[in-house]
Amino acid sequence: MQLSKFTDYSLRVLIYTAAKHPDKVSITELAEAYDISRNHLVKVVNQLANLGYLDTTRGRGGGVLLGQPAVDIIIGDVIEAVEPGFDMAECFKLGVNHCRLTPVCRLKGIMNDAKTAFLRELSRYTLADVVRQPQSILKALASEKVRR
Repeated sequence: MQLSKFTDYSLRVLIYTAAKHPDKVSITELAEAYDISRNHLVKVVNQLANLGYLDTTRGRGGGVLLGQPAVDIIIGDVIEAVEPGFDMAECFKLGVNHCRLTPVCRLKGIMNDAKTAFLRELSRYTLADVVRQPQSILKALASEKVRR
């Protein structure tokens, strides 16, 4: 299983924003910190703002802040909200399932149990758990910029 780049970038944006709290961050700053396309991050930030995870302000003095305390942002919830479907196999996709085994196959149930366990485990952690040492995160990102 692999999460989409969008989900990966969403988590990175939240981590960086939490590490910089209470300071605002710009999308350009995020793009430079992770060496990710600014255009991709605009979409990510907009989605996270629509979901209430970020607050954004445009214009001079604008930027991005967490939309709620890091302790209230549950990692499993973020992944579920931004991951474009956890359809692990064709049989999970309503309307396009052409697998002839579906009526007798037990694999779908097993995979669904695995997905549920995966999300349940991630839901044990908040953004605050991930960003316990914000200075270490910022230092790691700064040292990566120097190596490029």
